[in-house]
Amino acid sequence: MSTKRLLCAVVLCLSAAIALAQAPRAQTDMQPSEGRIRNIVLVHGAFVDGSSWNGVIARLQKKGYHVSAVQNPLTSLADDVAATRRVLAQQDGPTVLVGHSWGGEVITEAGADDPKVVGLVYVTAIAPDVGESPMDILKRGPKMPAGDNMIRDADGFLWLDRDAYRESIAADVPPSLTRVLSAAQQPIAAAAFDEKVDKAAWKTRPSWYIVTTQDRAVSPDIQRSMAKRIGATIVEIPSSHLVTVAHAGATADAIDRAAREFSKQ
Repeated sequence: MSTKRLLCAVVLCLSAAIALAQAPRAQTDMQPSEGRIRNIVLVHGAFVDGSSWNGVIARLQKKGYHVSAVQNPLTSLADDVAATRRVLAQQDGPTVLVGHSWGGEVITEAGADDPKVVGLVYVTAIAPDVGESPMDILKRGPKMPAGDNMIRDADGFLWLDRDAYRESIAADVPPSLTRVLSAAQQPIAAAAFDEKVDKAAWKTRPSWYIVTTQDRAVSPDIQRSMAKRIGATIVEIPSSHLVTVAHAGATADAIDRAAREFSKQ
């Protein structure tokens, strides 16, 4: 090749490289668009641990989110709030705080004073007002089957009867997986259900609420009542209480939609 042709080829290559670098990059699931909230913190409920979010985490990560799951000790509201705040401290910007079941009580308190928390997602969760406990709310609805299957041990912790675990909170989860979940369940201090929140994050943050219409632990009507009271956007999923496992895809999609709405606000 002559020197002139070689120079022309180099110039063409450089021009193509510059054009490619300057061209707008297509958005993919792994690249959230500019200005979008990217941090999501997940708080689990009673009788499970942070692994109950595994399916949701994988799907949110695929959408490009930075996801963290709190490991609640379930020993008291104060202890779980402290565990959540430690994880929030690790976030590098605006964050969506998500709570499942008992975790709703935790995010209501933990999210109130943290400027990083820009929105809340309650997943079949307790959403109390100031001075209100989970039991105060649950007593307003019908007695649910899961309540009859809780066993209190000598140290004051509640466990779900292994033989009744599936029918209580995971009726639409495969039996083989339910056996694993019941074996790894985290008990919760019975006294925690009578603890009242001092602050309510939903008063100053926008909220979404996932109602599980086949729930046997928290009445769907009570869920809707809580959601309406806090002014949440409501998403209904035909699921048992453990929707994070039974319908991880639908749960992740709802959290994603909420995060996108919070980003606009």
